Amino acid sequence: MTDIATYDLYIGGAWSPAASGETFDTVNPYTAECWARVPEAGPEDVDRAVVAANAALDGQWGSMTGFDRARLMRRLAAIVERDAEALAVIESKGNGKLLRETRGQMSSLADWLYYFAGIADKIQGETIPSDKTNFFIYTRREPVGVVGAIVPWNSPLSLMMWKLAPALAAGCAIVLKPSDYTPVSAFEFARRFDEAGFPAGVFNVVSSRAVATSQALVEHRGVHKVAFTGSTKVGIAVAQSAAAHLARTTLELGGKSAQVVFDDADLASAANGVIAGIFAASGQTCIAGSRLLVQRSVHDDLVGAIVERAKSIRLGDPLAEDTDMGPLVSDRQFGVVTGFIERAIAAGATAAIGGDRSPLGGLFVGPTVFTGVRPDMEIAREEVFGPVLAVLPFDDEDEAIALTNDSEYGLAAGIWTSSVQRAHRVAHRLRAGTVWVNTYRSVAPNAPFGGYGSSGWGRESGIDAVHDYTEVKTVWIETEGRTRDPFVQG
Repeated sequence: MTDIATYDLYIGGAWSPAASGETFDTVNPYTAECWARVPEAGPEDVDRAVVAANAALDGQWGSMTGFDRARLMRRLAAIVERDAEALAVIESKGNGKLLRETRGQMSSLADWLYYFAGIADKIQGETIPSDKTNFFIYTRREPVGVVGAIVPWNSPLSLMMWKLAPALAAGCAIVLKPSDYTPVSAFEFARRFDEAGFPAGVFNVVSSRAVATSQALVEHRGVHKVAFTGSTKVGIAVAQSAAAHLARTTLELGGKSAQVVFDDADLASAANGVIAGIFAASGQTCIAGSRLLVQRSVHDDLVGAIVERAKSIRLGDPLAEDTDMGPLVSDRQFGVVTGFIERAIAAGATAAIGGDRSPLGGLFVGPTVFTGVRPDMEIAREEVFGPVLAVLPFDDEDEAIALTNDSEYGLAAGIWTSSVQRAHRVAHRLRAGTVWVNTYRSVAPNAPFGGYGSSGWGRESGIDAVHDYTEVKTVWIETEGRTRDPFVQG
């Protein structure tokens, strides 16, 4: 049994227990052992965090210039770079994701901070020509206020940073509610945030298993924007609750993304890209390429190549360098994924590989590829969030586009072709927020990310993300001191 780390809430620049005094355990999905203990926050703690965040806006943080904020962000980026390896290990212990992947994610956190620090001192309004000779009109971009950020367990710090970096650049304060499966990395990040020297209350972390705690954050009238990443069902509830007090929302929700492979594609590259899209992170990613649409003439060759590659995927300890897939995050997620597999087989789909329990036991689900899938099957329409691929053949370009767009989701898509004309033509017709051509799963701080339809609304990353964390104020200056008729609009 390893030593169990214990944490307090991080509120107003100080560490304190939850008002209830209660805690809960965090379990490593690979070892099934408790490795950390965190506070069970309630609505009282949320209120305390929101009050602290608003106080920061009314105090030192709110009076800082964009240049001041940028300096602090760059200081935080350097600290995160220094501790990237330690944060990566914590992420992997929390959710079972490969250290090979979390190491890359933690190294890129600094990129988001540096990029948005570069924007912090360039947030500006504009002058507006007046239709009247005696007025000067200009706009200001001011922080929207306190942001309630709710992030899932699959990429906790990365998805947090997509919200935090633009919010800090805009001058907002943040209350973070991490997943109850992976709260530890948020508290460890808070330690680095504190070290960077930000004013008290700019960043706050509350952990809880209770739905009521998340609801308290979303419904709090001191929260001016909610940034949520998670399931579509919960995202709709978040939007409805936030709308009750007209808080803005950014929602990055589910996906059933298609990888479309044409017969002129490099099949070896396409097979590698499909593997990356569905089996990396054990399929536990919103952008998982969980539908493979392949032109009928190359269907068998491509599926065969994918199955052969999948046979060599090594399941095991996510901290081991030679592991390719770790376990699923929890008993609940294991039940969800295996339930989808069982129902797909019952509906008539054929498991070209997988479909049964992994010999490793525990929370492992091996690579699974289903052929003989019809477009109306559950496995072709619903998000599984596991390493399960549904293969559907098509005959021509129009059919491929129709099948891709025949989904309530529209988060991402992949196109594999050697024709640059077709790549552009198809990309323009797909209803997806991100389209990759001859690659998959690439993101960058300057590239907007978000979805169509049930995949949410708003965009994270990119320069426009900062604008989503600001309010626009219009200022009218009368320049001649005229007195006008008070009953006539001037």
